[in-house]
Amino acid sequence: MPEELLYKLRVGRSNIDGRGCFTEQSIAARVKIGNLGGEIITVREARKRVMGKKIVAMVEFGDGLALDASRKSNALRYVNHSCIPNTYMRCCYGRVEFYTLRKLKKGEELTCNYGDTHHDGKLVCKCGSPGCRGSI
Repeated sequence: MPEELLYKLRVGRSNIDGRGCFTEQSIAARVKIGNLGGEIITVREARKRVMGKKIVAMVEFGDGLALDASRKSNALRYVNHSCIPNTYMRCCYGRVEFYTLRKLKKGEELTCNYGDTHHDGKLVCKCGSPGCRGSI
């Protein structure tokens, strides 16, 4: 069952890539938005599931487990990558938590710097931020 969100969010068309996650209300700086929903699986299973896929919604915890956000997910699954993000995610206690880095306006798209990904730097970054690193 998808995790409950602490703020109203919606999924809509993104200028970054495909669909994105947008605020339905303003959100203060440095607050928790909610937990990413998904299925907890082994890293081995996670790597099988992402093999050859362009769109990946997988977070590894570093303890042999991963969260597959393509199943049993919520709106946070659609947070796109940005080299200058407005949120960050924290992986702890078998959860992926999202927090704001600054105050967000109603209607703003949520973005996060993904860091290292299963794409191994082979996917072109589309964030359009000044100083974009060019790949994910």
